[in-house]
This record gives sequence, C-alpha cells and structure tokens, in this order.
Amino acid sequence: MDLASAATAHMEQMASIVEGVSEGIRRQWGEMKQQGGFWEPVLAFVHAVDWTEPWLIALMAFHVLLVVVVIATRKQGNTQGVLFFATLASVYFAERLNTVLRRHWRSFATQPYFDTHGVFISTVWSGPLLLISTLILVNSMVTMTRMMVKWKRAELKHKARAAREKKE
Repeated sequence: MDLASAATAHMEQMASIVEGVSEGIRRQWGEMKQQGGFWEPVLAFVHAVDWTEPWLIALMAFHVLLVVVVIATRKQGNTQGVLFFATLASVYFAERLNTVLRRHWRSFATQPYFDTHGVFISTVWSGPLLLISTLILVNSMVTMTRMMVKWKRAELKHKARAAREKKE
C-alpha cells in the first residue's frame, strides 16, 4: 500500500466518522425539539428551586462578590493566579461537596436538591465558578498580549537605536 492510497483510505475513514457524528447530533437535536426543546428543562429547573432560601441567596452573593474581587484585582497577576486555582480546586471538589450536602441537606435546605448525578451542584456551584475562571483566564490572556506588544515595541526601539548608533 503506497502513501497516497493510505492517505485516501484515512481521509475516507475520517469523513465517515464525521458524517456519523453529525448524523447523531442532528438526530439528538430532532429528538430534543420533539420533547419541548432546550428551554423547557431549563425553565423546569428554575421553577423547581426555591431561590429565596437563605443559603442559595448567600451562594449567589458569594459568586457576585467573587466576580467583583476578580474585576478589582484584574491587574494583580499573583492574586488572579490564586483566585484561578482556588476556583478550579473548588470545582474539582464539587463531587465530594455534593456528597456531604446530600447527607446533611435537612440542616440548611427545605428540599433535597443534591442528587447522585450532581446536576444541582454543577449548576449553582461549578458552573458559575467555571465562568469566573474563564473570566480570569481571558483577563490573563489580554494582559499577556499587551505585555508582548509592549516588549516587542521596546525591542524594535532598541534595534533602531542600535542601528542609528552603528551608523554614527
């Protein structure tokens, strides 16, 4: 088998895989549309939760406060790094937190929100923390890009100055 026929066979195999995946996505999308679409389960979740519970209000306030802290410290790289790893560690330990909260929900909640699959904890704990982590990451990328541009300008100025001095 020569290289060209191997490459052609590989490309045909990849094309069939892509076609299979896209067909699966189209089939699942059609099933979801028949079952009421995307928004129906989202609205069912929102209506099933009592958002006036004190611990949920405190959790939402915590997330808002964390966003404020991230924005306020956006120019402090070390603080942003600590916040980034702390938020990701909190997401990492969400499964264990869910287990503990599932056992002790009667002491702070009016209904058992914490299921074995972790849907609720993922929605109200991990989801916002991942968004905050993304905010920190984007801020770091913007800061890094600005720093690279500044460094490159300084390098070009230095080269121009060195070339001028060499001419003199």
